Amino acid sequence: MKIKRGDVVRLHYTGKIKETGEIFDTTFEETAREAGIYSEKGIYGPVPIAVGAGHVIKGLDEQLEGLEVGKKYEIPVPPEKGFGKRDPKLIKTFTLGQFRRQGLYPFPGMDVEVTTEGGKKLKGRVLSVSSGRVRVDFNHPFAGKTLLYEVEILEKIDDPIEKVKGLIELRLPRIDLDKVTIEVGEKDVKVVFKDPEIDRNTLILGEILLESDLKFIGYEEVEFKPGAEELLRPPEAEMEQEEGAAETEEVKEPGEEETAGEQESKRENAGRSTETEEPGEGEEGEDRPVKSTKKSKTVRKRAASRKREATRKKKEDAG
Repeated sequence: MKIKRGDVVRLHYTGKIKETGEIFDTTFEETAREAGIYSEKGIYGPVPIAVGAGHVIKGLDEQLEGLEVGKKYEIPVPPEKGFGKRDPKLIKTFTLGQFRRQGLYPFPGMDVEVTTEGGKKLKGRVLSVSSGRVRVDFNHPFAGKTLLYEVEILEKIDDPIEKVKGLIELRLPRIDLDKVTIEVGEKDVKVVFKDPEIDRNTLILGEILLESDLKFIGYEEVEFKPGAEELLRPPEAEMEQEEGAAETEEVKEPGEEETAGEQESKRENAGRSTETEEPGEGEEGEDRPVKSTKKSKTVRKRAASRKREATRKKKEDAG
């Protein structure tokens, strides 16, 4: 079974520098530990990708097309399709004082970060320190190097739901897929995230990347719940919206029918609300609260509504 552009596959790979054999990336945890590049935050194991979507380095992505499931390959990647060619213009010279003023004492091989006048941060490596001058190389450490990838495609994912799950796993690797609902149509897909503990910022970024991925594999309409608009809404605004919806549900529209019991209850309450008591009135020694002589706004509205209804009925009887 040969792989083509747009297929969703699951694969293992290890990337090396061809000239030295240095391993710089791998999906195998054991290999990462042996090479000294293991990361506690890293996620190891077969990775799902959409072929041609740019989920792996360009030179590797292009050469996945035409490969077969279950076979192992060694794929060379030239510098221009890897980490780029070395650019002499990216080697800059600074004064030693510029580093000392920031409490830094540079030495060859030291990794540094420089902020440009435009606020952009550049990472580089010190090449030399001599005569009060510090030369820093801002090229990628593997720029100009030919890469060699060892690749094995474990499976091609055909089921539509599993394709979407694979891309979610790629973009949001720490999410619990048991708390995700997926609905797919011929050209549309809906993804519902039901885990309330998902970090909002992580989910927003994940949805942006996922939408691009899902459209790449052929879906024209992509919907997320909660969507970006809801995720960007401040928590206070959400509470106000929920409270407003609850109040709307409690208010009856003018002319809405009521039962005889409701009408009788309202008349009794309306009568009680118009009673007046003087401060201290009641049993001896008992403090009594002061009741307002003004009708409540709700009572006035209800009385007006009943008056309008009575007038309407009289007109109908007269007619």
